[in-house]
Formats: sequence, C-alpha cells, structure tokens
Amino acid sequence: MKRRRPALLTGGLALALTACGNTALGGQGAALTTADLATTTASAAHGVDRITWNLPYEPQTLDPIRSFNYAENTALANMCESLMRLTPDLKIRPGLAVKAENPTPTRWVYTLRKDVRFWDGKQMTADDVAASLNRHLDPALGTWWSDYFETVASIKATGPFQVTVDLKQPDVLFNQAMATAAGAVVEKSFLDKAGKNLGSPTGGVMCTGPFEFAGWKPGDSLRLTRNDDYWNAELKAKSKTLVFRFIADETTAVNALRSGEVDGQYFYLPPAGLSQLVDSPTGSVTLGRSLTFWALLGAAKSGPYADPRVREALSAALDRPGIARVIFQGAAAPESTLANSDYWGYAAGTFRAAHDALPAAKPDLARAKRLLKAAGKPSRPLTIGIQGSSAVHEQTASIIKAAGEDLGLDVRIKVVPVEQYGNLYSDPKAREGIDAFLSTWYGNMPDPLDVYRVFTKGGRSNFDDYASVDGAVRQAQAAYGPQQRAELVGGIQAAVSRDVPWTPISSLPVILYMNKRITGAVASFSYLYYPWAAGIGAR
Repeated sequence: MKRRRPALLTGGLALALTACGNTALGGQGAALTTADLATTTASAAHGVDRITWNLPYEPQTLDPIRSFNYAENTALANMCESLMRLTPDLKIRPGLAVKAENPTPTRWVYTLRKDVRFWDGKQMTADDVAASLNRHLDPALGTWWSDYFETVASIKATGPFQVTVDLKQPDVLFNQAMATAAGAVVEKSFLDKAGKNLGSPTGGVMCTGPFEFAGWKPGDSLRLTRNDDYWNAELKAKSKTLVFRFIADETTAVNALRSGEVDGQYFYLPPAGLSQLVDSPTGSVTLGRSLTFWALLGAAKSGPYADPRVREALSAALDRPGIARVIFQGAAAPESTLANSDYWGYAAGTFRAAHDALPAAKPDLARAKRLLKAAGKPSRPLTIGIQGSSAVHEQTASIIKAAGEDLGLDVRIKVVPVEQYGNLYSDPKAREGIDAFLSTWYGNMPDPLDVYRVFTKGGRSNFDDYASVDGAVRQAQAAYGPQQRAELVGGIQAAVSRDVPWTPISSLPVILYMNKRITGAVASFSYLYYPWAAGIGAR
C-alpha cells in the first residue's frame, strides 16, 4: 500500500553505520541482506514512567477500519488487537482467537479466548468480534481494508466465543489479514455509542491491548496508559505511559531525537538527518526486517509504456545496486522482484528457486537494447511522475531518465506537488499524462500473493489494467496447500517480472531509532500490527 511522503536522504550512511559498529549493512559497500536485519532489540531491565515516541504526522483517525497508514497503525497496534497476530519474526500466530479452523474452503471458524477483557472491564465475546468485522462490509463506513473482505459472504457469532466467516469463494489471504488491523476488535457497545465519533480525539476507542487510550490533544500529542489488567502476561506493558508526538518536519524530529526530547521513532525511508542519528551519542539506529519496497508503478494503458517490452527494457537497464548504494546510502537492497525473501512465510525453497531463476538485479544494457529493438522506437516520450520536495524521488528519477536515454528513449519527469501526490493512487484523472510514478509500497503479510493480488481485473491499485495474471491470482487465492500456492505464485511472479507492470527497484528495511536510556522495541515491520511498545523500558 502507498504511504506518506518519502524522506530526504543523506550521504555517507553506509560508512557512518559501519564506523559506529552497526553491522546491519554487512560492512561498507556490501549488499544489505535479510540476515543483516533485526526483529527485536535487547530486553528491558524494568519499565519507566514515560516513553515519548514520534510519529511522522498526526493520525487522521484511530478507527481500525480506516487505519491503513503508518502513523495510525503505529499507535493503534498498542491498543487494538486482532484475531490473529503478526509476530516480530513475521509469523502469523493466534491473537484474540485461540484457534482458527478452516473446515471447508469457504469457511473460517474462530474460537475466541475467554480471558480477554476490554479496558472498561467488560469481557470480550463473539458479539464484539462479529460487530467489529461486519463494519468492513458496510459500504457507508468506507473501510480501507476492503480488498480483504471482497470474498466475504457473512460474518456471524455462532456461539458465545465463536465467530464463523463464510466466503463466496476460497481465499487464503483472508485469515492472514486477520493478523492486521483488518481483524482488530472494538467493544460492540462502544461502537454503538461512539458512531461516527469513533477513533477521533474526543471519541477514542475501546479495545483490549496492553496500552489504553487516555487522551488526544489535536496538533500536539496522543497519550496512552498501561492496561494493568491486560490478559497476556507475556506482553504486559513494562512502562506506565506512552506519549506520541506529531513532529512532521524531519530536521525538527531529528533534533528532538538527538536531544532526548523524544525517545524514539520508526522511519520507512531514511530521514535527512539519518547520519546524525547514527552518530548520535544519545541513541542508536537499528535496521529491521521489512515487507516494504521501492518501485516504479506503471499507469499507462496506451502508448509506448503500455508495451511490456519497453517496460522490460527500461527495467533491464536500471542500476539497482547503484541506487541502493548511492541514493539510499546502503539502507536498501537491490531487488528483481516486488516480494523480497521476508514474504516467504511458507515453501521458502520453492520461492528461492523461482527468485533465482529470474534475471539478476543488476543492469544488462545489451539485453535492454535487444528488447527495445524488438519493440521498435517509441512514438512519443515516456513521462515519469515524481513527488516534489523529495530527494529520493528526484535522484531515482534521474537514474531512470539516464538509463532510458542510454537506450534512446525520451524520458521526461513530471514533478507533482507533495500535497497532490496521493491523488495518483486514487484518482485516474490525476494520472493522466503520466506513464508511471515512483512509490514506496508494502504487502501486509508474509505471503507474496498479497503483493501480486494487486494485478487483478478491476483492482483499485491495478493502475495500468494489467490482467495477464488475473486468473492465476484467483487460482492461487483458492490454494490452501502451501506448496501448490507457492508454485502458482512463482509462476505469477515470473510473468509479472517479465511484463513489469510495476518495476521493482529496492527492498527497504525498517529504520528504528531509540534513545540509549530505553530498549525493548520491536525492530521489524510487525510494529504496524503488533504491540511493539509493550516491552520498552530501561536498559
């Protein structure tokens, strides 16, 4: 899914991290690999009175059905829990459901825990779960998780602690989605009372997590307090209070982190002052496992870029290792596929073989020229959309433009103001005159199918109407057998890599900064859906 404004970059990151003893990059100039990345940080000795954490912007809402973004999920993950849980090592395990059963291909039965209580002391029952999930089926509420509910026929409480979900067709991704905010549970009576005010500064939420909503001062901060009656002894919060600040300006945020005014922050792209954070005497940087990637998203339905041979030629000419090394200063890994190895939550050997059979993530100008010769000289220029005020966009676009010109392509850059860039994802009119645009993106679960599912007919993010894998994607969605699904997804990946509707460039790690007075934060991508702050405390 697309996310907020990419950060500016800084020079010398690889050298700085190595000089500071951080081995995440494997040494200066070495390619970043999954083995280099963390899932957790050292355990805390005991709790502290207050943790102050920065968000990249103020959340629009804390309503779980509209929480599909960085700041919202970072805060919500500590409050509202889901039926299943995405763990720091990117595995899906039981959450509020003690078990999930799939008696038929179109039915999921969730047996709920009986020891879970909301912050107000009321016991969680099947009625709360059914009410929470059924909100995604109400068009008037406008869930942002609709893709995962397209195959749902009904959601019913079939016992005091049992919920049954019937599907219109088999869908292996539905249960996995229950480990995200799509499966979050809010107390039914609170939902009924809050109405449209749910998740607002005055409405708040009523959930079951280790921290509870305690107040939201718009424009300033969001305050959570420890839930001392939390049901899960292993995830009880160590510290008393968690306060979120909303410092959007990167320079101000970095200064606040370095000064100790703020204890920590997650970054999805390197901030302008990352080298300052790496060199900071008051804190440290950890790189974590992630499902996030950097890509060029195709949007052309006609013209030269609608020809897969032109797209493949431009892709083959890209210097991905150079982009990872120079533009991201080592805090990225060159990728030839959209789904990196952290997505391989099953049948990893099959996915490895499929990945290794693809062209390497390095430039092959001779191959690129052969492809373009077969396609013929384009009749008009290619236009790449980039976000204004972003060095990552500008520098990546410059490399794409240079690679295209080496092939004889006329590549032009269209700068879209930052406040308008989000329209490219939702408004076809905003994409008029743009053949492709740069973006960060991520799936939500350790299954490559979650990424490739975007390429279905009529998919809201299938910007160029690429439909060659539509049937295969739907077949894979119905394949509950891991090996069968992996083989199908491997074929989908091969077709997408050949036709390049989206051009993969780099996979991006989570960047975590913490003040040296604390430790215990989750370091991986799961921080968006897992109570990552529960373990934070003093060193």
